[in-house]
Amino acid sequence: MIVQALAFYMFAFITVASGVLVISARNPVHSVLFLILAFFNSAGLFILLGAEFLAFILVVVYVGAVAVLFLFVVMMLDINFVELRQGFLQYLPIGALVGLILLVELLVVLGGWHLTPEITAQASAPAPADLTNTQALGELIYTHYLYLFQGAGVVLLVAMIGAIVLTHRKRPGVRKQRIADQLARRVEDTIEVKSVETGKGI
Repeated sequence: MIVQALAFYMFAFITVASGVLVISARNPVHSVLFLILAFFNSAGLFILLGAEFLAFILVVVYVGAVAVLFLFVVMMLDINFVELRQGFLQYLPIGALVGLILLVELLVVLGGWHLTPEITAQASAPAPADLTNTQALGELIYTHYLYLFQGAGVVLLVAMIGAIVLTHRKRPGVRKQRIADQLARRVEDTIEVKSVETGKGI
């Protein structure tokens, strides 16, 4: 029990510290690297909770795809980050107000757990012993939350299509493949047969 508590506090401390460094690092590449560190420690917290599948998905999907994509995009884009940070003091009061509201909400939630500890027992559903972590998660998503899961997929699809439409630009002079024109071509328009005499070229 002591080892689990020490592991939890270690993973939690590194996750929170990495999250703070993500938003406070001056170099955006360092921010992405701290984000990867936060993902790895969050996966460790999932393993301590017994959610091995979520930890695996967090490492494979977020660290292996999303965070690496962020890293490549940040390194390839020529962004003037000095110019972006010029309005930091202008938005500091609003950011501090939002952070204070979130802190108050977290304190209310934690205070509610300490004042009424029976809420924790009611909120946590018992895990069936005959199901693995992956089976229990799949049964929960595809039975009780099927419509919400499909709705989230539709929202992500619309967001992806919107991002493609907003960033797509038509450039003149670019040759593109037209499938309809290729299928409509006739043999007579494509191939010309000539009768060449012997000893003479074309």
